[in-house]
Amino acid sequence: MIRFFDLLFSFLGLIILFPFFLIISIAILINSRGGIYFLQNRVGRNNRDFYLIKFRTMYIGADKLGGLTVGNHDQRITSVGYFLRKYKLDELPQLMNVLKGEMSIVGPRPELRKYVELYSEDQKKVLDVRPGITDIASLDYIDENEILGTSSDPERTYIEQIMPAKLELNKVFLNNRSVRNYFRIIGITLKKMFR
Repeated sequence: MIRFFDLLFSFLGLIILFPFFLIISIAILINSRGGIYFLQNRVGRNNRDFYLIKFRTMYIGADKLGGLTVGNHDQRITSVGYFLRKYKLDELPQLMNVLKGEMSIVGPRPELRKYVELYSEDQKKVLDVRPGITDIASLDYIDENEILGTSSDPERTYIEQIMPAKLELNKVFLNNRSVRNYFRIIGITLKKMFR
């Protein structure tokens, strides 16, 4: 049933948001050199890699300077990128990942391979389901960039504090998967976006 809603929402979303996608694409191209989309290898269901699609929010090659985005004033992010990230609009192209079956609307956020390699066997249970565009862990840690921005060692803070806490929240989600919770998390996400 959840896959049906994923297909329905991603298909309708891509059609309805198409004019908005065009406006964002033009803004990205005017603001900085490079392509419209940023593809990044992430780990999905059954521990398989796939390419996550986002609107590009950084200058070309900026991802090579570090994987984590820290604080509100990361110099790698373009001015249009700040706006897109603030309102989570950079995540919208992931509707294409959902349509392809690589992701769900709701599910644990897909992680980089280097962090998945640090998961315990118990934590790897999050790989039993499709990763999602939104989840409770992301909503609870919506200010993750600011937390990392105040850390003297952002990578260590992420690995030792944020990542384990988010995985625990994801495990709670896995134990309570239902259509009702699916719609509840979508509702909370939309409220936070429009707030």
